Amino acid sequence: MTNPAVENVVIIGSGPAGYTAAIYAGRANLKPIVFEGFQAGGLPGGQLMTTTEVENFPGFPEGITGPALMDNMKAQAERWGAQLYTEDVISVDLSQRPFTVRSPEREFKAHSIIIATGATAKRLGLPSEHQFWSRGISACAICDGATPLFHGADLAVIGAGDSAAEEAIYLTKYGSKVNLLVRTEKMRASKAMQDRVLSNPKIQVHWNTEALDIFGNGHMEGVKLRNNQTGEESLLHVKGLFYAIGHKPNTSLFQGQLELDDVGYIATKHGSVETSVEGVFAAGDVQDHEYRQAITAAGTGCMAAMLAERWLSATGLIQEFHQVTHTPDNELELQPEVQTATSTEFDLNATRHEGGYALRKLFHDSARLLIVKYVSPGCGPCHTLKPILNKVVDEFVGKIHFVEIDIDKDREIAENAGVMGTPTIQFFKDKELVTEVKGVKPKSEYRQLIESNL
Repeated sequence: MTNPAVENVVIIGSGPAGYTAAIYAGRANLKPIVFEGFQAGGLPGGQLMTTTEVENFPGFPEGITGPALMDNMKAQAERWGAQLYTEDVISVDLSQRPFTVRSPEREFKAHSIIIATGATAKRLGLPSEHQFWSRGISACAICDGATPLFHGADLAVIGAGDSAAEEAIYLTKYGSKVNLLVRTEKMRASKAMQDRVLSNPKIQVHWNTEALDIFGNGHMEGVKLRNNQTGEESLLHVKGLFYAIGHKPNTSLFQGQLELDDVGYIATKHGSVETSVEGVFAAGDVQDHEYRQAITAAGTGCMAAMLAERWLSATGLIQEFHQVTHTPDNELELQPEVQTATSTEFDLNATRHEGGYALRKLFHDSARLLIVKYVSPGCGPCHTLKPILNKVVDEFVGKIHFVEIDIDKDREIAENAGVMGTPTIQFFKDKELVTEVKGVKPKSEYRQLIESNL
């Protein structure tokens, strides 16, 4: 007899691997539980949430943005009955069966687990890195490249792979010149990406070059460099430095419970996604340090779900469910768009607004708490934050004003506000800045800030 309180499969992580596993497990009537993640290891949706154009995923001849691709995969998983929770898993117990998976909000028992926790962008650990992080240094050009500070400025990217090439090309939309710092005498990027970089007149490649430190006064003013061949040191004056130097697998939950390789990736059986523990499977970048592509991650997600179903059937543990049409507690459900106000249609009594005109009117004419969200085009974290913050705003309709500002459209406003990256949330009361929050936070944190300032 199967225990109805024990789930067939829990999928930890999202991205192409996690969502594809959820699609296949859902279609097999397994009713998969999916922990998309929240802040641990990056964003729900994985690394593609910080990618602009995905041009090599089959089926999209014109390309598709990373967030849009993940939205499609997520919606398909929901369609087939996956239950998604936008929460971080804080512990996994593989020492006894059924396995136990916990988040801060809930706990599940599961017969099988699919791990799709991916990898996180590395930092260099330069002496002044912490001082200038988000004050010139970023690990996401897509999130922060549109910051007004970087418009028309000289910028730098560190890295030699496809990600570094993509970020350098993307930043030419905003910077006057982009310096690509490569430690060796050649790039690892694909030939197509190398050709784009080398043929772009706004990109200068610095070969055999490494960063030693950052210099500046309050905000970053440049990078101290060293030529690896000559040993010569120099100063490169740039206002922004973007890291694209590889990733570290998100496997801390499984240390001591699963076999890992020398650099921390989950070890899987040759040609399979089976791990050292029966009933536990690993998919995507958490076990793949060779290909690391969206399509291979999706492929291993498919393999993991199919192997999990076979294993559950072979062990007599499988329990089939009818399809579920609604996903509970899902932070990333789509929300209605807010219309941009003009002088003829502006409503001072409305709670939600968009654009510079609304912000100026509310700042001067309203006595309510004013919450301003700054976003940028293609910003994955902004995409993640939108429905989370919208749910909180819904709780305070008529008591606050909420304005969304696109820093690319309203550059002057973002510059005057000192916005250094997106998403950024500023809280104003009586025309004074009360506090500022960067990145994506839990609903409870935004709710507490609003309640304490009403």
